[in-house]
Amino acid sequence: MLRSLQLYSTRQTILALTLSSLFFLFSSLSSHGYPIKGHIFIYAGCSQEKYQPSSPFEGNLNSLLASVVSSSAQVSYNSFAIGNGSSTPPEATIYGLHQCRGDLKIFDCSKCVESAVNQIGLVCPYAYGASLQLEGCYIRYEHVDFLGKLDTGLRHSKCSKSVSNDVEFFKRRDDVLADLQGSIGFRVSSSGLVQGFAQCLGDLSPTDCSSCLADAVGKLKTVCGSAAAADVFLAQCYARYWASGYYDSSSDSSSEDQVGKTVAIIVGVLAGVAVLIVLLSVCRKAMG
Repeated sequence: MLRSLQLYSTRQTILALTLSSLFFLFSSLSSHGYPIKGHIFIYAGCSQEKYQPSSPFEGNLNSLLASVVSSSAQVSYNSFAIGNGSSTPPEATIYGLHQCRGDLKIFDCSKCVESAVNQIGLVCPYAYGASLQLEGCYIRYEHVDFLGKLDTGLRHSKCSKSVSNDVEFFKRRDDVLADLQGSIGFRVSSSGLVQGFAQCLGDLSPTDCSSCLADAVGKLKTVCGSAAAADVFLAQCYARYWASGYYDSSSDSSSEDQVGKTVAIIVGVLAGVAVLIVLLSVCRKAMG
């Protein structure tokens, strides 16, 4: 009788822990999307080429992602080449990098990069090349060397509702964009009620950074026109501006945002299932 009561108590405790764990996971996802703003999904890109499971490339990719997470706890930018110049088959060579937004503290940088690493395999399964941009950080890997090579291809853009006949706004916006265009690395700028920031990847030279940002600023004007707020992400730099802190995300409910929410839910579900499996295993041992 006493043993039955103990087992019943154990099962009740485990059930309570499981439900509370799952409740925490789902409530945090549904209420906030991600634990901190830096984890908000912006865009992802995946190669069409796929590698085979358990291949040498997968082993090198796992090593790269582990190095990325470890490095982000110390520096906000780093690049890697694994298998280059060794006995590793050429198709297994991998290049990659991570970078955090310039105003992010190292602790938050590390958490953001860790979140990106956890998501990239879900968004781009078995891809030979992939990139993932969150609000606070960016990671990318390829099986060809892309490091330090200027690429101004448009990866993502987002535009708010337009501003009509506001001469002062456009003057302030152009002042901010001109300032951002001359930046190297990460820069924040403001003029009146208009603010913005821009950043290049750390593998770009100052000349290539200026060229990339000039292209990004040009696309902000051509792609988003008279928008009150706009984001343009190129392959190796980005520029963003907004008026009075306002960004009407409802004006552009992009599919990338929905992907980000889906990824968050998947990660939460997998974590919940893992917790459930562990607790059920403990329950079985207690009953045995």
